[in-house]
Amino acid sequence: MARAVTLIRSQSLSDVAEYAYAATAPAEARLVFLAGACPLNDDGSTAAVGDYAGQAAKAVENMRVALKEAGASLEDLISTRVLVASSRQEDLVTAWEVYRDALGTHEVPSTLMGVTVLGYEAQLVEIEAVAAVLD
Repeated sequence: MARAVTLIRSQSLSDVAEYAYAATAPAEARLVFLAGACPLNDDGSTAAVGDYAGQAAKAVENMRVALKEAGASLEDLISTRVLVASSRQEDLVTAWEVYRDALGTHEVPSTLMGVTVLGYEAQLVEIEAVAAVLD
């Protein structure tokens, strides 16, 4: 299946970043805007309370479901933002590593941000995403 997303890597910027610096999609692509993927169980409770890696994994799992229902997959992501409720860099990195591993070689342009609080009780991680697909 042809993919709409083209990742753009810069030869002029640092290669330390574990993502492409930009991405494009052709004009005929359908954009899919996801609500923030939260680490919520089916009953609405927060999964993996106190566990950054566990919450990142659950958020990715829920994002996969939302993408599938929109006719997309992780390989169709064009931009993401990973939000982590912490001021500690190591907590951000823990969540990032789970997210990054889930995406594999599709190193979509992303932003990793520490925030003071997220919307659900005991929530530590949320992932915002946009995908592009060819129908």
